[in-house]
Amino acid sequence: MPINSPENINESLLLAAGGSPEELISTIEQLTLQKTAPALVDEIVARCLPRQEMEVELLFEIFFGKESTESTLTFGNGRIKVTGGRAGDPGAHIRFEAADLVTALYGPAGRPGGLTREVHSLLKLPGRGSWEDTYQLFLTQTAYAEVIQLVLAACSPRTPDLGELSVRYRSDKWGFLHWFTGHYENHFRHLLDEPVRLLEIGIGGYGDTSSGGASLRMWQNYFRRGRIFGLDVYEKTSVHGPRLRTIVGDQNDPAAMRRLGEQVGPFDVIIDDGSHVSEHVLTSFEALFPYLRDGGLYVIEDFGTTYWPGFGGARPDAEGAQTAMTRMKGLLDGLHYPEYEDAAIYQPSLTDRTVSAVHFYRNLVFIEKGLNAEPGPPEWMPRSPV
Repeated sequence: MPINSPENINESLLLAAGGSPEELISTIEQLTLQKTAPALVDEIVARCLPRQEMEVELLFEIFFGKESTESTLTFGNGRIKVTGGRAGDPGAHIRFEAADLVTALYGPAGRPGGLTREVHSLLKLPGRGSWEDTYQLFLTQTAYAEVIQLVLAACSPRTPDLGELSVRYRSDKWGFLHWFTGHYENHFRHLLDEPVRLLEIGIGGYGDTSSGGASLRMWQNYFRRGRIFGLDVYEKTSVHGPRLRTIVGDQNDPAAMRRLGEQVGPFDVIIDDGSHVSEHVLTSFEALFPYLRDGGLYVIEDFGTTYWPGFGGARPDAEGAQTAMTRMKGLLDGLHYPEYEDAAIYQPSLTDRTVSAVHFYRNLVFIEKGLNAEPGPPEWMPRSPV
């Protein structure tokens, strides 16, 4: 991938935002403002989801030393069009210094950003008389105030609630179908300020290349310093954005999953929201778990299908059932292998040694990766009641 590709520019800015101010300034100098500014504007646009009724134009300026670049953001039909330079008739002007904007977008939450922010009105008086001018200007400014706040919120280190983001991007992770976002908040909160690498299996929209990606956009907004990857068996050409990449692949192909781990991993988070077929879930888990970083989380959604025969599932009392649920319950046994009576000769598997916790919720399981090294009971401890 070219060194100055948008993906590498974002990667460089993410890393520099976590370093010293001098390192950040040096990075922008090397990238140049002409390449840095479009990446920052794309990031802001990706974080905004305007209402359909918004129809206004903003001028967004980024300066660095004596240099300056301008972009016009046109809001309409629930979308934002970006035009280089000043275009149309913008009614407001937002101005940021480049390093300050990078810090506001990507820097650690405790680091101050937005210190150079300026907002100016470019609205002109209608010329209808003093009272009419005042009233009309107030109405127009009110519409602009909403859009300005939307853009400034996108430049803020504040992370929106996952439930709010799920509704905004129309993900099914919160609502009448699932209630997952509260559990995700609890398990992901410590990663918010980290440059995480997240892989989600299953982009959505089935074979329609123009649909899907709701959860990926949600994660992109939630992990403002993260890199987000989506895997699907179908090409998803319409799902793209800063820090977001889609990959075509079959989760039931172990060789393909291992190549994915080698080329794109290691990951901090892996989420399986794919086919929900037990065989596929197990194939992906066995192939990708080695590419999960220590301290990372492997998440499997819609776990109820492990009881549905049509998805390769079975009731828990079914004789010889080998489902994804059976495997996850086995992880709990592996977590306690040092307690086995034959622990001295037992050969622990990779998951026995590296699964440190398993959290079950309705239709959802979180597997924590870490060293399972707590020793078993000493030899002198009785193995039967005294």
